[in-house]
Amino acid sequence: MILPIRLRGKDLKPHKATVAPLIDARTVLTNSPWQFVSLWLSREGKKNALFYWNQAHEFAQASTGIGLQSAPLLHYYSFMNAAKALLEAKNINFEPYHGATGNSVTSKRIDLKNEVVKIKSNGILPSLAEYLGDSETDKSHTLKQLMFNLPYIHRTYCLTYPRQPELFFPLSDCCYVFDTHSKEAYLRGKLSSEFSEKRHLKRLPATFVPDTADNYIRSAASVIIASSVISTPEDMRSITGLNQHIRKDLNYINAAETLWYAKATVSGSQRLRRSPLTMTLAAMHRLSEICRYRPLQLQKFLTGHGNWLLNEFVTMAPQQFIDGIAAELTGHQFMLPNVRPAS
Repeated sequence: MILPIRLRGKDLKPHKATVAPLIDARTVLTNSPWQFVSLWLSREGKKNALFYWNQAHEFAQASTGIGLQSAPLLHYYSFMNAAKALLEAKNINFEPYHGATGNSVTSKRIDLKNEVVKIKSNGILPSLAEYLGDSETDKSHTLKQLMFNLPYIHRTYCLTYPRQPELFFPLSDCCYVFDTHSKEAYLRGKLSSEFSEKRHLKRLPATFVPDTADNYIRSAASVIIASSVISTPEDMRSITGLNQHIRKDLNYINAAETLWYAKATVSGSQRLRRSPLTMTLAAMHRLSEICRYRPLQLQKFLTGHGNWLLNEFVTMAPQQFIDGIAAELTGHQFMLPNVRPAS
């Protein structure tokens, strides 16, 4: 029999944090994680991390109401300082430099595929990538590649480049389950009907395999635990390790409800083995460089073929990036409170 795994009276779902999730902690309900993380860092005595976090918040506040032609610069410095807060809080030594450089491929055409970000060996960006467990060996990526690999703008990407197959398969009913016969625990989720055909199942990453239930997939990896109710530190550690293993191919979008996606294999644009946090910081770094040094080129981007994609990235990246960094930093998950009208 397959039973949902229960923890503190609730079904156990995948956790947003990849490295050190507090899977037994209750979700933090807040309109913004800024204040919670600030108080958390203060309570933990992380003075330097708190300084970086508050500076990141100030840059974020300064970006409010700023047009797309200037926003990337403020967003990047907000993201960079939030990343520094994470690294500092985790006691990771890092070089206090960007850790990235950008260049444009020689071409008369203004195109996202001609803008390149190179991740250096030392600095904030490579230190973040290492902490998050990125396994990508290629250090140079185009803006087009980076945006293709970001779940929160993927639908926009596929509408902008309609010949590109989908990279992310949406999952519902995504939770950890327990096999009472084998004592195995694994993650299971239901594919939406438009992604459940054989041609889609063939594109599942090695992390996932088809499940016996119709339209469901499951994690290829599993762990042995005592029962469907998590009650021991050993079982907690086992599930935490499983969550870390599968999260490399399981991405989310922060929304009123957390939306989970399996990252498929695909032809065409390059599938990058990087965290969305790493790629978001890298992409915003390149846009901030263009904003500073070649503003007229940025204007051409904003009026060109990919202008909607660029608009969605600059608009949506702040909420997604800060939510992810806050989860990695504290181990907590954040969600907007569901305010109900008085009856």
